[in-house]
Amino acid sequence: MVNEVLYCERLAYLEWAQKEFADNFFTVEGRTVVHRRVDQGAGRLVDPPERTKEPTDGGTTLATRRAGSNARKAKTIDEPSASAPWTAQSIWLSSVKLRLTGKIDLVRGNGGVVSPVEYKRGEKPDVAEGAWLPERAQLCAQVLLLRDAGYRCDEAFIWYAKSREKVPIRIDDHLIEITKRAIARVREITRTAELPPPLEGSPKCVGCSLPGLCLPDEVALLNTAEERRRERKARTRLLHPPNDDRAPLYVQEHGAKIGLSKSRLSVKSREGETSYVRLPNTSQVCLFGNVQVTTQAMRELLARGIPVAFFSIGGWFMGRTQALESKNVELRVAQYRAHLDEAWRLRFSRSIVRNKIINQRTMLRRNGEVGEQTLFELKQLARKCESQDSRASLLGIEGSAARVYFQSFEKMLKQNGDVSSSFRFETRNRRPPTDPLNAMLSFAYSLLTKELALACASVGLDPMLGFFHQTRFGRPALALDLMEPFRPIVADSIVISLINNGEIELKDFVVSRVGCALRPHARKRVIAAHERRMKHEITHPIFGYRIAYRRVLEVQARLLGRHLHGEIADYPEFRTR
Repeated sequence: MVNEVLYCERLAYLEWAQKEFADNFFTVEGRTVVHRRVDQGAGRLVDPPERTKEPTDGGTTLATRRAGSNARKAKTIDEPSASAPWTAQSIWLSSVKLRLTGKIDLVRGNGGVVSPVEYKRGEKPDVAEGAWLPERAQLCAQVLLLRDAGYRCDEAFIWYAKSREKVPIRIDDHLIEITKRAIARVREITRTAELPPPLEGSPKCVGCSLPGLCLPDEVALLNTAEERRRERKARTRLLHPPNDDRAPLYVQEHGAKIGLSKSRLSVKSREGETSYVRLPNTSQVCLFGNVQVTTQAMRELLARGIPVAFFSIGGWFMGRTQALESKNVELRVAQYRAHLDEAWRLRFSRSIVRNKIINQRTMLRRNGEVGEQTLFELKQLARKCESQDSRASLLGIEGSAARVYFQSFEKMLKQNGDVSSSFRFETRNRRPPTDPLNAMLSFAYSLLTKELALACASVGLDPMLGFFHQTRFGRPALALDLMEPFRPIVADSIVISLINNGEIELKDFVVSRVGCALRPHARKRVIAAHERRMKHEITHPIFGYRIAYRRVLEVQARLLGRHLHGEIADYPEFRTR
């Protein structure tokens, strides 16, 4: 954190105070390639000459351990001699006096004289000091810990793996003073509980692993005056990947069993056929009906942060299982505070209802030949949202817009004999749906609810506590709130394309007196269409870069967090053209 706070205070706050972290190519390479050997741990520190027993007065404590687990035993080696050169890897030091703790990659010593070596993945920078200030301060903090432990430490080094250079770092009074101020600054920004502002167009953001969490350019753009926003939009950088290379695993076969086989999930059918899915390529696991998961598989999914979503046999989203909730308690406190603020809830509700109606109108204009009267009614209903003084009246506006929208829904389907006769739409119904079209819509909405519930949980929000939808037992109200503007442009669009392309036919449904449901093979087609839509890249209407829909949902959830913290004035509406 000494390194991070000098590099970017916002990054230090996200990692230290809110416990947020994400990997990118550089962090993975540094951990798995550059630090692989030193993190294994080898050797041990030789006690300094004046130290004969463990400190009892708040001094520094020493620990040698292999990276990954305190329970692992260090390698068996000969006891180093106090008078001969020695080395020790992966050394943890803690000091109550300095109020500092940290791990040193490598310590080289000769008796009581030692020097720390820090491993870095890149090349030696072309600067007079041999390294950037954050890296030199990190080495200085390690030197202070070693000195406080009783060692003589006059020099420190950085090993740059790419250029294969060992660079000496000068530890002088000026650097010591900077390091101590950095230590104090980490505590200060944590104590204030306020997220520092993002860097403005800084090249530091390009190599950072947290731009998808930090959203520096997005926050800067949203805080820009409206007249300058168009100019800045062209300069908004896509600093995080537009899509996630991993994919969800869907298992809907009754009686299937999911187990663990090394770094793979094994899916065994009732007939004994087994297929395998690599865990590093899996983003989430979705189970329909009676599918079993072994304890070993569930534990590994939790360890890797892969959520498990549970659906009923009919496709109703029932809940999720994932590792410990986000450590970002501040965000949930802000969410609970906003939930008690009726004026805030009303403003937010107006925004999402208006946005949903506008996107419904866009869908009709794009896909169907509807009359001007229908488009005019939706436009007027969207405008009326601004003047509503209660969430109850907004529900009435939303219901009126839904009636107008679904009355014209059939016009977005191909007007040929087969389609028009098979997929008649009279009214929206659910729980259970009574006709094929409503069955497809309900299942598509269920899949989208799952996406938003997982997105909310991943950023630290409570998916169950919403602002527009009433809080009820078992209802992911916040996920439903954020989902409203995406219902027409994601879920409805999926249903329309499946029908118009002939991928779903009337024979793909089971119709009874109770209701209507998709057959398993048809449900697979809907899931496949859902995944295609989630991976489809669009031009973001606010930021101007291309990004996949699943990433859009995550960005919207994070921007809601920024709004709850007061960092941006309004929750940004997502409207397609």
